[in-house]
Amino acid sequence: MQTRTNTLSDLTSPIASALDRVIEVFDAELRTDLGFVNHLVEQVRRYRGKLLRPRLLLLAARATGDLRQEHLVLAAVVEMVHMATLVHDDVLDEADVRRKGATVNRMVGNEAAVLLGDYLISHAYHLCSSLGSTHTSRRIAAVTNTVCEGELMQIAHRGNCELTESDYLEIIRRKTAVLTGLCCELGAWASGAATETVEHLAAFGTDLGMAFQIVDDLLDLTATENELGKTVGRDAELGKWTLPAIHYRDHADGEDRAKIVAAMSKPGDKTGRLRAILLNESGMVKDGERASAAGSIDYAMDTARSYVQSALAHLADLPSSDAKDSLTAAAEYIVTRRI
Repeated sequence: MQTRTNTLSDLTSPIASALDRVIEVFDAELRTDLGFVNHLVEQVRRYRGKLLRPRLLLLAARATGDLRQEHLVLAAVVEMVHMATLVHDDVLDEADVRRKGATVNRMVGNEAAVLLGDYLISHAYHLCSSLGSTHTSRRIAAVTNTVCEGELMQIAHRGNCELTESDYLEIIRRKTAVLTGLCCELGAWASGAATETVEHLAAFGTDLGMAFQIVDDLLDLTATENELGKTVGRDAELGKWTLPAIHYRDHADGEDRAKIVAAMSKPGDKTGRLRAILLNESGMVKDGERASAAGSIDYAMDTARSYVQSALAHLADLPSSDAKDSLTAAAEYIVTRRI
């Protein structure tokens, strides 16, 4: 795969002014006469970060037609849903750092953080209800239900040393990929694209979401907090089996399989033990270093790349445009990012 960029700069130019208007819609929707609520909302604005989901929605819209006010509203809505999941995830993961700053739960406690996540969700549906069509509201509600199911499925499997690769992929499909798929779907749908085109863009976004989450799980294992800008190592500490650990367990011999199961089962520094097993006893990936005898880090990255290739195939019939080029760059960025 020919990598075009390792930043998000190539994703901005076709939609830069529209993205600014999305932020205005977002901020206006959340503004209230209660100062302490505005203060909490101000804290959570840091969570916006890359704005990947609004970017994908706007780019899908531009690749299939003209941008409309409906697209701006939908882009703000999907970002509110996403940010709500981040706030709730930080509570569930007992995370202290996000975007190189304190998490909301760290600053104000779990109760306020949970309610703030609920506040974001309720405003997402309030904003979405301003649109004339019930189609978008129902699709966003259906996907949000699926995201919650994915999170519940992940919690149910914490500490499950027999979690299969297919179960892992189903968890990340539900908790991450369906939302990125929806962004691309709604961008094309609101542009009036043909049904087949809408379906292809939905599949593009879903594949992209799968790759994104696999890479995110890899970075949780291999990156530092300073590199990633958020708390790292929480997956192992919470007993979450991610793809490299699953692959190693399934391909190791009896003694090494027992070692990784023990590493993920015993109290204490699970992340350190898992890194020692998967990263050649180095504790951190080094340039040019193969990860393990089983190649489990490589396997996970290759799986992410295969999803990116599948995503790109869904763009094949789109007419050439700057927006299509940016969607391609977004797919390629997923497997090169370090943040």
